Amino acid sequence: MISNTLEGAAIADALYDLLQSTEPLITALSNAAALLYVSLDRINWCGFYLFDGEKMVLGPFGGKPACTMIPLGKGVCGTAAAERRIIRVADVSEFPGHIACDPASRSEIVLPLILSDGRLFGVLDIDAPMKDRFSEADERDLTDVVVVLLGKIELIAKRTEDVWRML
Repeated sequence: MISNTLEGAAIADALYDLLQSTEPLITALSNAAALLYVSLDRINWCGFYLFDGEKMVLGPFGGKPACTMIPLGKGVCGTAAAERRIIRVADVSEFPGHIACDPASRSEIVLPLILSDGRLFGVLDIDAPMKDRFSEADERDLTDVVVVLLGKIELIAKRTEDVWRML
């Protein structure tokens, strides 16, 4: 079970209903982070790092204050972004070069956000205060969340004619 209030794919459905293509991108990302943060069970941080063309920059999130910039290829977020693949880490102390923004975090899952034209938009980063928190089923469910989120990002980008325009 990935959620204490919503089950698996229901989170993706709730996100689809919550996010509106008529709202600013920063609003959509903020609401997405908030929904995930309150819906996912046993996590201590959930949010976005956005790619500025050179590095990952902190975006909307739920949890304690976090690292504001992460170099591409560094830590779990920077590595997932650089390699454009999902990284699920059972024990962050065993991940080479792990960046500890919150020392309470023990496991992590990071899903890259790749636009339909192949550009890197950022990553969805979720941390938990216990080891081995994220399962293959969680990864599948969160992949569904990312599909919904990217669809909404693309609609907002089409409306604003700029995927990087936050307001």
